[in-house]
Amino acid sequence: MATLAQSLPVSRNQSSVSAPVIFLGRLLFVLIFVMSGFAHFAKQTIAFAASQGVPMASVLVPLSGVIALLGGLSILLGYRAKLGAWLIVIFLVGVTPLHKFWGMSDPMMQQIQMAMFMKNLAMIGGALLITQFSSGPWSLDARK
Repeated sequence: MATLAQSLPVSRNQSSVSAPVIFLGRLLFVLIFVMSGFAHFAKQTIAFAASQGVPMASVLVPLSGVIALLGGLSILLGYRAKLGAWLIVIFLVGVTPLHKFWGMSDPMMQQIQMAMFMKNLAMIGGALLITQFSSGPWSLDARK
């Protein structure tokens, strides 16, 4: 079954431009997950999460780091990118509610947390697109 992207006509010139743009998009999308994934193993990050009420933070925070790293690397390399994108969705669904901007009295902190919340919603949208359209050219999945 052809996807919409596969059924659209693509000129030879457009195709040569789209491959690096798609790869750059994947790279920029996953940078936050790969870079922050390592921080989920730090004692300070685990302690902060516990102070914010995360249950079993010593287990769940490193586990979320593994999920973010695996999902991010999967999308970046384009290896089983649809599965990697689902891992990112799971990660974001788990961490997004922690940005409780609606209950904050400090206007500055409320704005910061709302921006983080909205950023996560946007990234869920991007990850959901990858679950449907995969990683595109310049990926390990495209070599099959």
